[in-house]
Amino acid sequence: MTGPDRSRPGRSAYRAWRTATTRWSDDDVYGHLNNARYFDLIDTAVNAHLHEATGTDIRRLPAIGLVAEVSCRYFAEMGYPRPIELGLAVERLGTSSVVYRIGLFQGDPDGEGALASAEGRFVHVYVDDTDPARPSTPIPDLIRAAVEPLVV
Repeated sequence: MTGPDRSRPGRSAYRAWRTATTRWSDDDVYGHLNNARYFDLIDTAVNAHLHEATGTDIRRLPAIGLVAEVSCRYFAEMGYPRPIELGLAVERLGTSSVVYRIGLFQGDPDGEGALASAEGRFVHVYVDDTDPARPSTPIPDLIRAAVEPLVV
């Protein structure tokens, strides 16, 4: 049995894209993007895609995606003032959960920005938001339709 591919991914590993601007305050005292900012970008990439692809406020659905896991692998420094391109792919689409991969790229796509500077992993588990116990529940059809094209 082989494990997941842990190599530095290129742009072809992702299916949907968005661009984020960087701000002066995103850099830490060492002059590169603060670790916390990576997680903001990962979360925003997933939820903005879901909002745009479904055309609805996903927070208002009866089944919502709660973050069960998030992580980030770092390959190269990023920072202000250059924009960051965020690539989005789905590694696994289950009955009640989705595992996303988010590539963070900075720089010329034909040069230094051809490979990810970082890659995040983000897991949503869908729960019934109408039940106070929030039991897991199948992914809503609206969400499934938005993420199926992202499966790699």
